[in-house]
Amino acid sequence: FCAAQRKQALLHFAQRRAMDIEGLGDKIVDQMVDLNLVRTPADLYRLGFAALVNMERMGEKSADNLLQSIAQSKKTTLARFIFGLGIRHVGESTAKDLAKHFGGIRALMDAPMDELLMVNDVGPVVADSIVSFMSEPHNREVIEQLLVSGIEFQNEERITTVDLSGKTFVLTGTLPTLSRDQAKELLEAAGAKVAGSVSQKTSFVVAGSEAGSKLDKATELGIPILDEVALLKLLGR
Repeated sequence: FCAAQRKQALLHFAQRRAMDIEGLGDKIVDQMVDLNLVRTPADLYRLGFAALVNMERMGEKSADNLLQSIAQSKKTTLARFIFGLGIRHVGESTAKDLAKHFGGIRALMDAPMDELLMVNDVGPVVADSIVSFMSEPHNREVIEQLLVSGIEFQNEERITTVDLSGKTFVLTGTLPTLSRDQAKELLEAAGAKVAGSVSQKTSFVVAGSEAGSKLDKATELGIPILDEVALLKLLGR
């Protein structure tokens, strides 16, 4: 792969709808690839503070924040991970269908053409693209390295006894390990609605560090406030 392709693959992997690594934009990725710090997405999880802080326009706080964001991205869903791999013709919707059908990345890695064709919306072109991608030793090696680095899949398809239908949650502040998108996905998977503002109809407010006016309003209205630990407990995790 040339440098431009590597940069594109890293940006695709890090985007919000894939692994959601905040702070990993074009200029940072350009430097990482040009300085040979990162060649594949798996290399992101080996980055250390010293390497980052020596980069242009990267102060200590920015380096810390980026490392934290990379660490947080290890908790993801199989669908986001599949989408992040950048398999040609596999968009978000197809990635979700593949995750639902196979339930694990290894099953997808070894899936034959006929089984891929059984997946909703997967035709010969998409199936062929997946088989080609997964038969490349380089791609398989990168996936193995990503798994070794500690990527954990939160199973959004898991049947849960927790039913939060009819409950409305509002998220505010920064949670210790979950990104806002991840917390939203977990709540929606349990049937809850996630709203943007606090009102009398709000059932719970989930608050992290630097929570703002939403937390004040929840306190004023007497709405129960949860931290991340309490949220995960409520979700049965």
